[in-house]
Amino acid sequence: MTIRVVLADDQPLVRAGLRMILETEADLAVVGEATTGFEAVELCARERPDVVLMDVRMPVMDGIEATRLVTGVEEAPRVLVLTTFDLDEVVYDALRAGASGFLLKDAPEERLTTAIRVVADGGSLFAPSVTRRLIEEFASRDHAPPASVDGLTEREAEVLRLVARGMSNTEIASELFITENTVKTHVARILMKLGLRDRVQAVVLAYECGLVTPAQPGRPA
Repeated sequence: MTIRVVLADDQPLVRAGLRMILETEADLAVVGEATTGFEAVELCARERPDVVLMDVRMPVMDGIEATRLVTGVEEAPRVLVLTTFDLDEVVYDALRAGASGFLLKDAPEERLTTAIRVVADGGSLFAPSVTRRLIEEFASRDHAPPASVDGLTEREAEVLRLVARGMSNTEIASELFITENTVKTHVARILMKLGLRDRVQAVVLAYECGLVTPAQPGRPA
């Protein structure tokens, strides 16, 4: 199956570079380019792509509002936010707006293509070191009271802590001495109980509600 991709970035050279990379992959097809968030929303409504590579800083409408609108419809495309090496502080808000993950603009080509396939398949993308820096920067902010995690079982809460540290299902299975399928079942139940769409939202919630904090090292207590 071909994965249909929209490129949303106001820099022509960035879009040209992304298109060049994606056109070498048989299962990826660029179906349109947008230079503003407004154009991205219109293009997605018209072309109904599977994945949008969304820059954060664009004229007319920024990538955060565009992400909120793009993901707020039925059968919405998945959004990968593009950010600079130094991390735009608004990326956090983009994740809350519905993005399925984020990439550094200087990420290797194979990471980009893998990320597109992962989110197109319903997954979420995390770079643990980048996620850690992002969460550390924003975990201390004042937010509206988050949803409660009291309804989770002890094992589900433990799995959520490990998810929040950027661990994969395989790594969590090894850490807890359970099968990978069991981890997948726990993650699915966590998302269902908390009314979350994907692992990105689960990570944000875990930090916001204090289930984990940036200061906690290594394994959960």
